[in-house]
Formats: sequence, structure tokens, C-alpha cells
Amino acid sequence: MQWTSVLAIYLLFWVMSAFLVMPFGIRTHRETGEELIAGQADSAPANFRPGRVAVRASILAAILCAAFYFNYEQGWITASDINFISPPADIVKEQELLRAASNR
Repeated sequence: MQWTSVLAIYLLFWVMSAFLVMPFGIRTHRETGEELIAGQADSAPANFRPGRVAVRASILAAILCAAFYFNYEQGWITASDINFISPPADIVKEQELLRAASNR
């Protein structure tokens, strides 16, 4: 796999990870005891720290990207392993043989 492909996959995982870790540790103004500003949404965060979100997303994305890369290289899980819509031909033949045997 080319390094540009790995970088693109990492960036995709990073964006997904950023959205996953963003809500953790966030508190609203009511939860922190601060007063709301007129017109402010009740759910607006009082302690949003984008740097902390970026670090957490980077760590999670690195773990997920490494798992993806090693799975790609080793072939632990392939597309045929998770194909639940159309079963492989050997399973279809086995099921046909079982149906034929039970009809006798």
C-alpha cells in the first residue's frame, strides 16, 4: 500500500474519530454553574477544548489506521468474510445437498 493511501485512510479515520471523541468531557453552562448569555443555546459547551479533541482523535485514528493497515497486509478479515447477502458457492452447494438428502 502506498504511503499516500495510508495517509488518506488515516485522515478519514481522524475525521471520524474527532466526531466520536468530541462530546466526551464537554459540560454546559448549567452543569458548570455559569450564567447563560442572552440568546445562547442551553446545550452550548462552556469548556470546549479543541486541542484536547485533536489529541484524542489523533490517538484513536492512529490505532484504527494501524489495525486497518495490518488487516490489509495480513488478510485477517476480507470482504468475503463479511458477505452476508450472497453466501459463498461452497455453502450454497452444501445447503442444496442437505435439502436433497432431507427430501428422500
